Amino acid sequence: MSDAPTIASARRRLARQFQDAGIESAALDARLLVGEVSGLDLTGLLIQAERILTAEENERLQSFAARRLRGEPVARILGMREFWGLPFELSADTLVPRPDTETIVEAALAILAERSSLAPRILDIGTGSGAILLALLHECPDAVGVATDISLGALRTARGNAQRLGLADRACFVACDYASALCGPFDLIVSNPPYIPGNEIAALDREVRDHDPRRALDGGDDGLDAYRKIIPESVRLLQPGGVLVVEIGQGQEGDVSALMQASGLTVSDPFRPDLSGIFRAVTGRLAVL
Repeated sequence: MSDAPTIASARRRLARQFQDAGIESAALDARLLVGEVSGLDLTGLLIQAERILTAEENERLQSFAARRLRGEPVARILGMREFWGLPFELSADTLVPRPDTETIVEAALAILAERSSLAPRILDIGTGSGAILLALLHECPDAVGVATDISLGALRTARGNAQRLGLADRACFVACDYASALCGPFDLIVSNPPYIPGNEIAALDREVRDHDPRRALDGGDDGLDAYRKIIPESVRLLQPGGVLVVEIGQGQEGDVSALMQASGLTVSDPFRPDLSGIFRAVTGRLAVL
């Protein structure tokens, strides 16, 4: 790609390179990267298809292409990812928000729609980029929220996202291990905790294994360590009738439900599947006194 390609030819060449490397989203990745270096959205890429990339744009594109071919996700290269229709900046301390996690937002919104609270208090444990909490605050203008993370870098990223989305006045960010520094009460607690068994991380796709923070992936020997902490803490922090919604890994619904029930939560709502049909959300409700 050293011969000053047009936007259209750069997209074609890059897509072909990615396809030859076995990248499933080759065409999409090529479009996103060419769009980034040229500053054009999809419409602009089509209208200006014959514009020649500048030397600087072409150099950036080659650098991006090399990173993608080494397995770095496009979201990491761009430094942002869309979630729930909102743009979220990323950092090395945060997971890349994934469509599967939108299942948690859907389940939480259904719960909030049932409640009469005019200003629900929401807690997001292990917030990462802030995606879950900020999506909920965006959808619920009366809600307020608290987000926790043990990583200061993740909290800086989440706070920055709140500011860019105009939600900073309804969200606060607390550095602690899960929710150990909080006293509640909350109407709703949500969490996408680490749930991959430690011995399975080496077998993950390299985009996840090599680029997501291990601390946000590793759920201990059986993948359930985080739930053993989050669920009892949630019982302490929820107000009567409050609800906990957690994301789970494939096949973990039975174990997580048992942990909830053992802590006094009622798992009364059906498990929610993601778009692939895998159960992703388990909901536990604290009894009304």
